[in-house]
Amino acid sequence: MLFGTPVKAALSAAAVASVLLIPAAGSASAAPASGSTSGSGATVSAAASSFDAKCRSHSRTYVLKKYYRRVPVGPPTFYTLRCGTSTWGWKHIKLRHGWNSSMDRKIGAAIGSGDPNGRGGYSTYANQCPRIEKFRTILGTPGGNNDLLTAYKVDQPAVAGAVAC
Repeated sequence: MLFGTPVKAALSAAAVASVLLIPAAGSASAAPASGSTSGSGATVSAAASSFDAKCRSHSRTYVLKKYYRRVPVGPPTFYTLRCGTSTWGWKHIKLRHGWNSSMDRKIGAAIGSGDPNGRGGYSTYANQCPRIEKFRTILGTPGGNNDLLTAYKVDQPAVAGAVAC
């Protein structure tokens, strides 16, 4: 036997102490003391900072993220979010509508399981009739037909051509 009981006890105590002192990734103590803020005062997510860095060093057609749409038969279809410009893509969404993790989730939900909105994209709707559109994506950019042009919050009745309730 290489280790005696006192050595085992010391190693166990050191392991327990290190677990107690190192915060878990999702814990409040692991979070930064204060989030960085944009010029508007809104908190900027790590993804936004990362996307900023990627778009500074890549062209407007650089793919930042893929959103997948579930289809009944065959592999899922994907739609891309590209760096874009001030008129389309991630730069446009960030500039005109704001970018954070909530926007990212809403885009994923609209593309992933939303209904066609009659404007070349997908939307999510409130669960009521008449249907009230809550969030809209529009697809098709100079970079490609399956690219996200824009995405934004809406609060109005469904447009003509959208799925009826």
